Amino acid sequence: MSLTEYRRKRHFDKTREPSPEARAPAKKAVKRKAAKTPEVHRPIFVVQLHHASRRHYDFRLQIGDALKSWAVPKGPSYDPTIKRMAVEVEDHPLSYAGFEGEIPQGEYGGGHVATFDQGVWTTPYDPEAQLAKGHIRFELFGEKLKGEWHLVRSGKPARQPQWLLFKENDAYAGKVEADDLLQDVAAPAGKKVVKKAAKTIAPKTRRKVDWAAKALKLTGGRKSSLRNEAFEPQLAKLGDVAPNGAQWIHEVKWDGYRLVSTIVDGKVRIWSRNAIEWTDKVPELRAALEQLGVKSAALDGELIAGRGTQADFNLLQSTLSGEEQGGLAYVLFDLLHLEGVDVRKAPLVERKALLEVLLKAPIPHLSYSSHVPGDEGTAAFALASEQQFEGIISKRADRPYTAGRSDDWRKTKRLESDEFAVVGTTKGQGSRTGFGSLLLARPDAKHGWVYAGRVGTGFSSEQLRQLSKHIGDIGSSKPSVHVPIPLDAELKRATWFPPLFVVEVFIRGLGNSGILRQPSLKTVRMDKDVGDLLDSDRGKPAKKAAKKTTARERVAAPEVRLSSPTKIIFPDRNITKQQVADYYKAVAPHLLREIAGRPLSAIRCPDGVGKACFFQKHHTAGLEIVRFVRLKEEAGINANYLVVDDISGLMELVQFNTLEFHPWGAHADDPDHADRVIFDLDPGPGVPFAEVKRAATHVRDLLEQLELKSFLRATGGKGLHVVVPLNPANDWKLVKKFSKGFAEALAGSDPDRYLATATLKLRPGKIFIDYLRNGRGATAVASYSLRARAGAPVAVPLAWSELKALKRGDAFHMDKTLARIKRQRKDPWAGIDALRQDLSAWG
Repeated sequence: MSLTEYRRKRHFDKTREPSPEARAPAKKAVKRKAAKTPEVHRPIFVVQLHHASRRHYDFRLQIGDALKSWAVPKGPSYDPTIKRMAVEVEDHPLSYAGFEGEIPQGEYGGGHVATFDQGVWTTPYDPEAQLAKGHIRFELFGEKLKGEWHLVRSGKPARQPQWLLFKENDAYAGKVEADDLLQDVAAPAGKKVVKKAAKTIAPKTRRKVDWAAKALKLTGGRKSSLRNEAFEPQLAKLGDVAPNGAQWIHEVKWDGYRLVSTIVDGKVRIWSRNAIEWTDKVPELRAALEQLGVKSAALDGELIAGRGTQADFNLLQSTLSGEEQGGLAYVLFDLLHLEGVDVRKAPLVERKALLEVLLKAPIPHLSYSSHVPGDEGTAAFALASEQQFEGIISKRADRPYTAGRSDDWRKTKRLESDEFAVVGTTKGQGSRTGFGSLLLARPDAKHGWVYAGRVGTGFSSEQLRQLSKHIGDIGSSKPSVHVPIPLDAELKRATWFPPLFVVEVFIRGLGNSGILRQPSLKTVRMDKDVGDLLDSDRGKPAKKAAKKTTARERVAAPEVRLSSPTKIIFPDRNITKQQVADYYKAVAPHLLREIAGRPLSAIRCPDGVGKACFFQKHHTAGLEIVRFVRLKEEAGINANYLVVDDISGLMELVQFNTLEFHPWGAHADDPDHADRVIFDLDPGPGVPFAEVKRAATHVRDLLEQLELKSFLRATGGKGLHVVVPLNPANDWKLVKKFSKGFAEALAGSDPDRYLATATLKLRPGKIFIDYLRNGRGATAVASYSLRARAGAPVAVPLAWSELKALKRGDAFHMDKTLARIKRQRKDPWAGIDALRQDLSAWG
């Protein structure tokens, strides 16, 4: 987002409003007191009551490093049937969240500003993708505004984009208006504000259940008061194999943060396992526990993101640190107290049975951790490993809850291993001879080698001696590889040297910046040379790899295991996930020519076409083959964008239920220069396809007059693409300037046929010349990509000679496309990459 408009409208020598350069309120962070206590900073929201020329509420959500803002004349309503107009206004700096007071009359927005409410907001979806789509689903955790809400762009033509703000019909919905909640909001000087009787916002009460009576039925259950303070959790001992036997049960070992919680007199408090309070850091968990509707309880569980696998731990960290938005859940696996009854002495299976009943009615962000019987321990571990969980926790079914570590709980961890080059050492501590730890690095496309972490456990005394001798006295204090994190004191004192030898280490996932979590030595690979790691293709830049690797060689890449192969993806044609995967394997040589090495957006449909699908452009936890490129966005923040290099990456996204592939018009290693211009000819209601074809020919002919050759694509939807390759690539500003000017000139020359704006009111009977796909970060569907629509249509490249016979934009479905590829003798876009043309004449 940009703050240019915010600056333009204000004179900071006349108004007390903060300039964009002013510091935002200091981030509240948790100091690290333990290895698994992260810094926590969540995106904020603020709503301000603004007595300007027209009284209204300013509704602001932090997205990136700015506040996306809307003016809501009547304020938010808790009634889901009432949709309030929200006019999009300029983005505001984060520092504006703390602004209150008078804006001088005569200045923009002159009048009194007071804070109505503020807090944390969350969404499980990509905020920017939702903004682009025009529908933001989110939760608010304030004092006055709580629960789930929607902002939907109306599409009505207006000088400023108009949205609708409304409440989801959730546990907080009711007949409450913003003006009902003004009791503590400051009024303008000299003005009287009529304040209604105070109203409290609380979730709807659940069906009354005598939980105390149920708890007293548990073996050993006894009446007892509960103190609102942290309790010491029960911990597991590490074992080599999962125990079997009827006395055991087995649960998934969730990869997150252990949290214990209490409810006393209806007040929720949440702590880490080390008694550090987390209540304000995870407001969604506090709100969820409040919805249980009990006066007292003590619970034990794990905070997770995603599915709670090892791969999801990165998402959890980045969500807590505010780097990205993600849905969090509290997976509960034990109950110690309920409504005045202490049940710690009850057998675990009885406690869990009561917990399961307590959680039976669904509550957002709360989950129950189920288990399998004890005689299935080996199978449970195998299944957890297959699903990429960290392992399992085996618990004695007949035992009480006891604080601390004991044999009653045992953890069996899945350990993966990987190979790294040794690039340095740290000094040994205490009585340890030789080095303290080995510094590790992995190949990297941009930097050659990049620091991956340190390993200091798993060495025998003899290994320490032999390796110290092998390393000798080489090295310096200057890092020999790229280090993506700030150097801590130990790394500053370390000895660094070029990649020397290879070790294989057990890994337990990756932290931020790809640093290994808790690695331990598996073996020293003296049989391998560091050059072997470079030959493995890890970290190679996509564009270079594409030049060295043929499409046929790509198809021979390792298989990606497909889950749920019989799941129906296109219900109207009964097409399964396996058939979708088979299609993408078949077209991979053609599709990869358009997407390999480019930042990529994907449309994923986990439940198939016709159900909820979502747009994804950022790399996410769980993707192990698909790499990412770190790109700076307009707001000045960096984000990890998806990049597919080969068929393995392609098939991994298919395994993640991706149906559509939309690449940038630029490569990941040169994101600021476009090598494609795309004009999307999008017909409005009532436009026959024959007119779209005539428009495509018209665009082609006009481009030829400009000495630009173009190529044709059926989009798999209603329209056609006219694609202009650029070689050498051009700056995005020039590409956007040219495409916009071309579209506007065309629309101006024949306004009865063409339109250069997306205004819905003007669309009937006209063809929208969509040039907006020609900006940095914009995407267009790739040739040979399926479309997430009934019939399994495909975007297909065409020769211009084929246009006459084309009946519609979605004329090619999956099977027809495969048949077309088999019989075609020549690529319809042959020569597109060798063609030399650019837009320098329009610079």
